[in-house]
This record gives sequence, structure tokens and C-alpha cells, in this order.
Amino acid sequence: MNKLIKIVENLKKSSVKEIVNKRMNEFEKLGKKDSNEIFKELCFCLLTANFSAEGGIRIQNEINDNFLFLSKIKLAKKLSELGHRFPNVRAKYIIEARKFKDNIKEILNSLKDEEKREWLVKNIKGLGLKESSHFLRNIGYKDIAIIDFHIIDLLVKNKIIEKPKTITPKKYLEIEKILKKIAEKTNTNLGELDLYLWYEETGKVLK
Repeated sequence: MNKLIKIVENLKKSSVKEIVNKRMNEFEKLGKKDSNEIFKELCFCLLTANFSAEGGIRIQNEINDNFLFLSKIKLAKKLSELGHRFPNVRAKYIIEARKFKDNIKEILNSLKDEEKREWLVKNIKGLGLKESSHFLRNIGYKDIAIIDFHIIDLLVKNKIIEKPKTITPKKYLEIEKILKKIAEKTNTNLGELDLYLWYEETGKVLK
């Protein structure tokens, strides 16, 4: 763990810190926007499951407001044209989630922080713990870990965990606790830590 802590500390002293701070500010600003804007970010997180973040960003930018009103057939066609691996299933999930598009901000604001992710997993089909965490971080919630294969690989490489066969909810929460310890020791929140670790593994700061 000490080696990874040192890596994060060094990144915090580099130009990456400015990029991370800028991204975290963008997340906070998005969280203050209306429910429709927040819903479009939810659509991005639905798209990134078993797909690349870069691909999700590209598709989100292309579709934008059309997430709010395209029919399932037209949305699936558009996702297919834009190269998504699972256009029909993702279109179905987005259409189903649309019942919350006008009030998702109010729903989340009415819940305690520890209830928000649980509500998303339970009520938004297509969102597991990782995608729900990703969505919450992207709208300004900072103390939630996004545990994807990049983070797993980095933790395995640094001999902090053994590579799990599958990420069960129990395993997810176990790894989140480890990341919390790293966040505490590096004086970062989990949202920032994710961006630093992602940069270390991929050389990029996305969202």
C-alpha cells in the first residue's frame, strides 16, 4: 500500500493535480444543475457499463438532449450507429429510467448520503454499485469509490488485493474500505483518489 500512497502523493505534486481539481469542480457544478441535466449524466453511466468511458463520453456528447425524448427504437438505432456494444439493452434501460428524469435530483436530495447509492441500485435497472458510484461522483458526491477493472488491476499490481474472480457487492464494499484507507493517508476524498489512480493506470483523467 505504501508504494501506491507514494504514487498518489507524487501525482498530487504534479500538473495532474490541477486537472483533477478542475474535474472535481465540474462534477460539483453539474450536481447543482436541474434534473434533466443530471439525468443525462445518469444515461452516460448507464452507457459505460461493459463499455469504455471514452466511448460513453463521445456518445453522450452526440446524443445530449435526445436522451430525454427519443423513442426506444430511435435511441437504440442511434446508439448502434455510434458504435455502442449493447444498443438495444442500453436504450431499454434509459427509457425505463426516464420516469425519474424530472425529479431525480429531488429524490437524491431527500435521501441520506448512505442511502443514495442503494436507491439507485434498487430503482435504476442497469446500474450496479460501480455505475451508481460513478454517477454519484460525477454529480458531486465525493466519498464513493468507483471500482472498475483499472482500479482492480492497479491494486493487484501493488499487491494490495488478490484479483477477485467476480466483484460481488460484498467484495465491492471490502475494496471500497481499502480505498478509503488510501484516501485518508493521501489526504484525498474517494472521488479525487479515483481520478489519480485512473491516471496512474491509463495516463488519462476522464470522468
